[in-house]
Amino acid sequence: MFIRILAFAVVSLLVAGCAKSGGGSALQANGDHSWTVPGRLRMAIMTDVKNLNPLLNSNTTDVFIDMLMFEPLVSANQKGTVIPMLAAVVPSKENGGISADGLTITYHLRPDAKWSDGVPVSSTDVKWSWQAIMNPNNNVISRHGYDFIRSIDTPDAHTVVVHLKTRFAPFVNSFFAPSDQPFPVAPAHILAKYPNINQIPFNDAPTVSDGPFTFVSWQHGDHIELKRNDAFFMGKPKLKSILIRIIPDENTAVNALRSHDIDWIFEASANNYKALSTIPDVSIVRVDVNGYEYLQLNTQSPALRDVRVRRAISYGIDKARLVQTLTFGQMQAATADIPPWLWAYDPTLQSDPYDPAKARALLESAGWKPGKDGMMRKNGRPLELTLTVNPSNITRRQGAVQIQAMLATIGIDVHVKSYAADILFAPVGDGGILQGGKFDIEYAGWYAGIDPDDSSQLMCENVAPNGYNYSRYCSKAMDAAQNDALSHYSQAQRKIAYAKIQKLIIQDAPMIVTYWERQIQPISVDFKGFAPNPVTEGWNAWEWSI
Repeated sequence: MFIRILAFAVVSLLVAGCAKSGGGSALQANGDHSWTVPGRLRMAIMTDVKNLNPLLNSNTTDVFIDMLMFEPLVSANQKGTVIPMLAAVVPSKENGGISADGLTITYHLRPDAKWSDGVPVSSTDVKWSWQAIMNPNNNVISRHGYDFIRSIDTPDAHTVVVHLKTRFAPFVNSFFAPSDQPFPVAPAHILAKYPNINQIPFNDAPTVSDGPFTFVSWQHGDHIELKRNDAFFMGKPKLKSILIRIIPDENTAVNALRSHDIDWIFEASANNYKALSTIPDVSIVRVDVNGYEYLQLNTQSPALRDVRVRRAISYGIDKARLVQTLTFGQMQAATADIPPWLWAYDPTLQSDPYDPAKARALLESAGWKPGKDGMMRKNGRPLELTLTVNPSNITRRQGAVQIQAMLATIGIDVHVKSYAADILFAPVGDGGILQGGKFDIEYAGWYAGIDPDDSSQLMCENVAPNGYNYSRYCSKAMDAAQNDALSHYSQAQRKIAYAKIQKLIIQDAPMIVTYWERQIQPISVDFKGFAPNPVTEGWNAWEWSI
């Protein structure tokens, strides 16, 4: 049976907004503006990272910065096509990289890839990185995909033979690849001496890298400095350096872009689209990603254990209003998590419509009765829930207020609580709010990988802290559908399984997907070569120039 490494059509994957001419800013002889620093990219991120160890990343910002310094086995280009990086070729059945039974995958590594200290990147690095991910003493955010591996053989320095316990259709797109947890390969000769990698000097100051850039400095809460890796195996990068400024307030970041103190706002929130679209000499790059904004419901919270309460919340959310007020109509209201451009999308699917009366009826059927103030109570106790949000994102901050008001309409008293990203998304060993289950509802965004695999969020075995199933949702029906999707390499069979999965998401409501994400990336018109793929922005960072 034919294994599909990647097969989806990306509609309008990369559409640059119209570049506006500057208000009187003269061009230099090289065609750039006077405010551009040639060879130096200045950008803004909204939250500081937790650490710079590529095996301990926990959100899209961590991944982006790690991928500037460290490389995966395979990546994806701007069209979503899987391409080799540290691997010489992408394994497939056709080239002999995947065995007939789908249980053995062989990687041949590039012979010219080296760490920045001159040590070759080898099969030992790949095997040790897998072992480090599986080491229970390491605060790894997810082991999904890596836990399907029975063993890894390294017959020589440039060959990696992976033996799976069971068939796992998304494997090539998950193993040191742009999955929903895209780990790069880490340097064994530097890190293997540690019993765990949670608190080591490397995490604050990586001494080696194999990517297009190497570490210079990190002033926590202020900036990270990277410089060009002249020995990068894909060729000498065009940029000399990258300054990553940490600007928690997005309005401040927009003003910095307007004044040309920065050249790019990383993953700007949709709520700023109107302001960003008026800035001269800025292009807006829009990218359709396998991502969405959603409410994640902790099914182990006392009130939310009842599916009727979760469905009531679903009926109480006006998705169309959120799209219009938060994104200026830039996004599309969602049914479930898989977006329309991905091959696994089910066009027949229908989500709960906005119906406050239906929502209140469901709450009453669950034993909650309206008080004189209209708020729901049971045994004299009000229906109170905490809504957790990352305050650095303006869209989510404003969305949380709207959701609070919508749920008040159906009788739920919601209290909004904010956490910085490095605490909200941290591993449980570092006090992570989501991993530790210290929330009722989370309002956030999710970026998945280049495969429709969503099992890391929805299967019993991946309930946090063992994975990304922060909802702590466990369903035999969901596990069965996920196992069908993961064990069959036929896209047609997987598509049937994902239709079941999407229906169960709506039926059981462990999450309520409000709209599908179309990422907005505002960049200077002098910034060239920027071509994000559906998972990460920096896959071709060696080709960037300014």
